[in-house]
Amino acid sequence: MNVTGRNIRLARERAKLTQKELSIKLETMAVYVCRGSISRIESGARIVTDIELQAIAEILNVPVQALFEGMCESE
Repeated sequence: MNVTGRNIRLARERAKLTQKELSIKLETMAVYVCRGSISRIESGARIVTDIELQAIAEILNVPVQALFEGMCESE
């Protein structure tokens, strides 16, 4: 079950990144997640791995824990 998808989307939008831009930034970190996969992660249809989650949090400049707790909503 993917409980982080909604918070990833909120953090990505706050960072003013498109799904494609996030995908490109992940690729520079050797984490290969296509735009379609990011869409599925955000909708909860795809599991996000721990490595992907760490890289996404780093790019979006949020703590990994915030992606679980919904802290992205209140900021």
